[in-house]
Amino acid sequence: MVAEGHRFAVLGAGSWGTALALLLARNGSQVKLWGRDPRKMDELQRARSNERYLPGSAFPDNLVATADLVDCLADADEVLLVVPSQGFRAAVQAVAQHASSDIRVCWASKGLEPDSVKLLHEVVGEELGPERPMAVLSGPTFAKEVAAGLPTLITVASTNQNYAEQLAERLHNDTFRAYTSDDMVGVQLGGAVKNVMAIAAGIADGMGLGANTRAALITRGLAEIQRLGVSLGGKPETFMGLAGLGDLVLTCTDNQSRNRRVGLALAAGKSLDECLKELGQVAEGVYAAQEVHQLAAKHDVEMPIVNEVYNIIYKNEAPHAALRALLARSQKAETD
Repeated sequence: MVAEGHRFAVLGAGSWGTALALLLARNGSQVKLWGRDPRKMDELQRARSNERYLPGSAFPDNLVATADLVDCLADADEVLLVVPSQGFRAAVQAVAQHASSDIRVCWASKGLEPDSVKLLHEVVGEELGPERPMAVLSGPTFAKEVAAGLPTLITVASTNQNYAEQLAERLHNDTFRAYTSDDMVGVQLGGAVKNVMAIAAGIADGMGLGANTRAALITRGLAEIQRLGVSLGGKPETFMGLAGLGDLVLTCTDNQSRNRRVGLALAAGKSLDECLKELGQVAEGVYAAQEVHQLAAKHDVEMPIVNEVYNIIYKNEAPHAALRALLARSQKAETD
């Protein structure tokens, strides 16, 4: 266990941000958990839990919920961003404005920046300088299971080896194990694109296409993720690890996955607006479908599953038509 007293600011009080704040506080860090809604954050502080997302997971005394961003960042040694990718740059700009100039930055957000389709480490580099110690957390993780203390493994990626090791140590306990990596590109892309594949898996299962189809989508989906990742400088082996295959299998096969549930709802004939309203939370794969589609086109990488998910969400293509388009592709070698 790490020494007590290290101060974390966790920005983002959804299920995953709250689960990570709980983990860090249980491990001895002083944690302030920030959310933008004062009424909701006051309720979390009074209840000493996040009953909406993680009912029954009590806050330790060293975890404070707040809507005061300036206070949250003022004395932090480290900031963990767990905000949707659409708000990521604004959160980093807040860190630049209100935190100490030497604060270290890590994030568990998954996705690409909209419009620019930049990886999130590029955003941090632009706003805080490329030399700022930074790291990304990713892997097969459901917030409820982490909050419940169930065994979980994750990858911490940073080009700063010392920071990766120190952050992994702060996360580590008897049920939570963090491995380190220097492949920030691969780890981030695995976490972003798997959400699109989870929507595809949900659509297939919602259509009743069976286990064979689900296994094929996961396998071919992994091939697409790896093609894009390697083209951008990621390491092939990263996509066979926790942040690649591990996260992909998790989100494609379990209904705790918000993105998989979006796919199930789309297959049932519901509109995207209806799907998201029922979900009540952000489904990053909806945004990532557009961003990854754009990134793949930019780098001339073939991603047929991503393309069909994009067509379903943004071009109103019927799921059965998307399936026909995938099956009608020309025959080729599996490794192409």
